[in-house]
Amino acid sequence: MKNKTPHFLTFILILFLSASCSSRATPDANQQIQQAVALTVAAIPSSTPVPFSTPFPSPTPFSLAGLFCEYQFCIGHPIDVAFFDVSAQQNPASPSSYSQGLLAALNASLFIQAMWQTAPGAADPKFLLDTILNDQVDTASGSMDVFLVRNMNVMYTPITTIATPVLPFGGAGAWTCGDRVFAWKVYAPNAESARPLFDEALARFRCER
Repeated sequence: MKNKTPHFLTFILILFLSASCSSRATPDANQQIQQAVALTVAAIPSSTPVPFSTPFPSPTPFSLAGLFCEYQFCIGHPIDVAFFDVSAQQNPASPSSYSQGLLAALNASLFIQAMWQTAPGAADPKFLLDTILNDQVDTASGSMDVFLVRNMNVMYTPITTIATPVLPFGGAGAWTCGDRVFAWKVYAPNAESARPLFDEALARFRCER
């Protein structure tokens, strides 16, 4: 596996250059999100190709021993990745806040994105699920699962993606909590990893209502 440090430093440099250029005009919010995610995904290091003669190993479950707590909510994440504030990296003058934000976590075999915004009285989180899914690279690959978790309206769908060739599978979900709506997305190397990651992240999720 290649060292991911040069990729990450390049990614940070691109983000700062992007932020300096954005001061000339006010781009659409959805375009900003898609640009930030595209740059983040581009920072995922390439893994060394597996020889064709070598069988692929069985999927290893990710451990969600990590816990991110900030902006008056907590959410679980794998222990070997950590969320960082994409909004702050893109524009240091406009970091994430209680009312809205964008986070990402990545390594060579995983990309996770989380976002939120205030939406007082909203009972249907689908609008933010539609926002976190990029229709140019993400495709829903199964039926939508809608359910209730601790009085939070939740929906989840498996996806496939062409955002990065090393992580072609994934899933996306959204839910309500208090006066905010949250959305979450993962790109993973196999389809089996996505739903357990979402379920465990949501199981450890808490927010101040």
